[in-house]
Amino acid sequence: MLAANLLGLGMWFLQEGGETTGFDPLSMWHQMGWPARIVVIVLFIMSAWSIGVMIDRWIAFSSARKQSRVFAPAVAGALKDGKIDEAISIAEQNKRSHLAKVVTAGLQEFQAHQVSTEIPGETIEASKRALERAAAIVHAELKRGVSTLATIGSTAPFVGLFGTVLGIIHAFEGISTAKSTGLGAVAGGISEALVTTAFGLFVAIPAVWIYNYFTTKIESFDVEMDNSSSELIDYFIKRASRGKK
Repeated sequence: MLAANLLGLGMWFLQEGGETTGFDPLSMWHQMGWPARIVVIVLFIMSAWSIGVMIDRWIAFSSARKQSRVFAPAVAGALKDGKIDEAISIAEQNKRSHLAKVVTAGLQEFQAHQVSTEIPGETIEASKRALERAAAIVHAELKRGVSTLATIGSTAPFVGLFGTVLGIIHAFEGISTAKSTGLGAVAGGISEALVTTAFGLFVAIPAVWIYNYFTTKIESFDVEMDNSSSELIDYFIKRASRGKK
């Protein structure tokens, strides 16, 4: 809302300055000096980058969630029947699932130690470490690019503020050139200041919102991976206990 009000005020200054008969992005661009244009270009790049990250993470998270819903009951059924090979095969078919990536690591480690001469306790510990390593890797994959949104959200208003300073400087230059303090002398500079400020907020606000949303999703994925790892370790312990009997 604040960004829209500032942008509207900038449009009014452009129109009142008498240099244009209407307002559109092209006329606004022509009214700006090159320093303000560079600020707008930087903000546009930041906006495009944040949108790219949003789309990429949205696709990745949606795919992970969708495959996990298929993977979880299927692998649970295979493990209930003691079919570790089948469980690994199911996990490999759902590679985009965050749960599948973690469970696969634990199952493969457990299976590898089953054919060795190591005692069951060491087998379970090795599987636990494999699960922890896999969870850490998946967590890093899920967070890829998300920190960029935080950076854009925190810096975009300051980039816009820099454009505001440049616009005010332009306004004073207009006063000096026109030898007048009328509205026409400062309209161009003030419009630059307001528009760049509004654009900075326009870029920052969605980035912050989506960053918080994605952070919550990643925390949810972490909980699911921790729970799956704990359940798998419990399964290994029970299986090892049955093997001793």
